[in-house]
Amino acid sequence: MTWRPSSCTATTWCLYADPVTATALEQLAGRVRAAARVVAQSSSSVRDDALMMAADLLDEEWASLVDINQSDLVRAESGGLAAPAQDRLRLNEARVRAMAAGLRGVAALADPVGQVVEGWVRPNGLRVSRVRVPLGVVGVIYENRPNVTSDAAGLCLKAGNAAFLRGSSSALATNRATVALLRRAVAKAGLPEDAVALVEDTSHETALAFMRLRGYIDCLIPRGGPALIDSLVEHATVPYVLDGDGNCHVYVDAAADLSMALEVVVNAKIHRPGVCNAAETILVHADVAGEFLPRLCGALDAGGVEVRGDERVRAVATGAVAAEERDFATEFLGPTVAVAVVDDLDGAMAHIARFGTGHSEAIVTGDVTAADRFVAEVDAAAVLVNASTRFIDGEQLGLGAEVGISTQKLHARGPMGVGELTCLKWVVRGDGQVRA
Repeated sequence: MTWRPSSCTATTWCLYADPVTATALEQLAGRVRAAARVVAQSSSSVRDDALMMAADLLDEEWASLVDINQSDLVRAESGGLAAPAQDRLRLNEARVRAMAAGLRGVAALADPVGQVVEGWVRPNGLRVSRVRVPLGVVGVIYENRPNVTSDAAGLCLKAGNAAFLRGSSSALATNRATVALLRRAVAKAGLPEDAVALVEDTSHETALAFMRLRGYIDCLIPRGGPALIDSLVEHATVPYVLDGDGNCHVYVDAAADLSMALEVVVNAKIHRPGVCNAAETILVHADVAGEFLPRLCGALDAGGVEVRGDERVRAVATGAVAAEERDFATEFLGPTVAVAVVDDLDGAMAHIARFGTGHSEAIVTGDVTAADRFVAEVDAAAVLVNASTRFIDGEQLGLGAEVGISTQKLHARGPMGVGELTCLKWVVRGDGQVRA
């Protein structure tokens, strides 16, 4: 790819694809699109066989995959990749076997393709129905998460799509090995290898070109930080579903069981702080702040988490540092949390409305009325009552896996499983009816 001034102004720069690079990417995209047509017409049993074979290969070859991943980790560490990002990149036996289990879970799901969502008969005898069909080619552009490779490919195949993947440079060796394994399984099941394909050029320019493969990619799903999302919004010419930031909150209500609240908050923050469904802000009702916050801050400190609290937090809990307003708008993705005291449920919901990103929001309370109001009034893809935000995950919710968590409101919202990787086709059956 090359950059040169546009014809509009001397100070505006536009992207022009190098002919060789563009041709190679488009040729690969063309093969994936051809494969997608075959996958769309394949039987559910063939697609399930491919997933089960891929799962078996992951179980059999986990040690090799971990060794290859270690080479990515060494390069990432020497390149200064932050510790939370290294954790997202890391594979071990348990994580590889979890990838295999995820594929088996997806294979066990009901086939969404051909599912009749609704149907009716018109007075003139026309039989009308809406039926789920594959999207076609699903492009996934993601950072630092090699498990996304198998999850995305598995879900795409289950829903009758081809998976066109573009991972990060930090995980390139791992992604290459994983995709090679998936392609072996796909071919063994009788589907085209290009039903799963990886763009191995991880340059920024190729990422932009990938986002512009209109006519090849039917739906693009990003999995990454704000820079990736901003780039996609600015440059993409293909339809996309936003997997946005996860500035998730847990609100501890006046009617909360405080022992339960402590467990929920600690799990939501500490279980795996570098992922999008980890809690980033804790809100505590003023009536229980004096009792709850010292216990909470002590538990978070023991877990290596820095607490950034407002003035009311610092008045009752030692160890908290002063929070700035921007802390409440930050997805830390690491061992830092923002904590604030609110006067009531309305204050908590107003805070979430101001700073939340529409991902996952939780309330801990024994008051059914408060819980119902929170569920009804908080605008987010997922709302939880008396449970950790860490459960907003495709596998945990029974989807087998997920290709992303959508924070937008069109087509898909929340964890995206096989159903969200289909669209609806209108089917009208008649007996010769003509319109008067």
